Amino acid sequence: MRFIDTFIYTFIVIALAGAAAVFAVSACFASDSLIDQRLEEEIEVSHSRFALIPHKPTYILPFVFNDKIQQYSSYENAQNSDRNDYQQLEMKFQISFKMPVLIEPADLPLAVFFAYTQVSYWQAYNSDQSSPFRETNYEPEVFALWHFDKELGADWKLKLASAGFVHQSNGQREPVSRSWNRIEGNFILEKEDLVIALTSWHRLKEDYESDDNPDLLDYYGHGQINAVYKVENNTFSLVSRNNLESGFSRGSMQLSWNFPIHKKLHGYVQLFSGYGNSLIEYNQYTNTIGLGISLTDWL
Repeated sequence: MRFIDTFIYTFIVIALAGAAAVFAVSACFASDSLIDQRLEEEIEVSHSRFALIPHKPTYILPFVFNDKIQQYSSYENAQNSDRNDYQQLEMKFQISFKMPVLIEPADLPLAVFFAYTQVSYWQAYNSDQSSPFRETNYEPEVFALWHFDKELGADWKLKLASAGFVHQSNGQREPVSRSWNRIEGNFILEKEDLVIALTSWHRLKEDYESDDNPDLLDYYGHGQINAVYKVENNTFSLVSRNNLESGFSRGSMQLSWNFPIHKKLHGYVQLFSGYGNSLIEYNQYTNTIGLGISLTDWL
């Protein structure tokens, strides 16, 4: 409960600060750039009091198949006899938003945000075990965002850069507790309809005796590459983590397709293969495929 209490108090304080902020960005953002269009939408949303601005994708996947969940379940049960056997078909949903805390101090192209992302894995069809939530990962963060719009050559532009502090945990007790803190930096590049985000992180050290996942970086690595391609109303994204660093032995790949169904309703297909589908599975290799609805995407 300490983590939940701390998060609630932190959220209230930053929400009040964010509600008082006025998101003002110069008119130079007006262009055909995908990133600039996203920034313009965020500006419009932020003019409302208590507005929550989309951060990472928000989606609901009523049908997710995990091919290794039985092996994972057996492993977890060996660690904790109170845990249940899991079905391979489950639900997954992610919510992600951010709030402005500080905007353009001293007229600098800089903003500071508080963000929160939560992804949950729900055994909704496992009625024999009372449909438990198998895993929920909580990820609050505070980061500063710079706008550059700098030409790099070959039609590439450096659009944004960010740096901040990120906490991620599953809020569980031992022996299934998983958590880590990191300092994270991002560079976001754009070329026509393609956006690439290069992310690097440094894990903050913990006492070895209290660290419940000391080998986490062996599977998560020290960064990831996120590529997003948008054509008409379809958005394709690829997230690659620790593949190059581990020689493709302990990495992961996630592919997503956001496609229109009717007006503002978008379908969502997500495929994952590798280590770290969730924190509890950080050192377990799984393959998943999910189908559902997208509420917001990267772009």
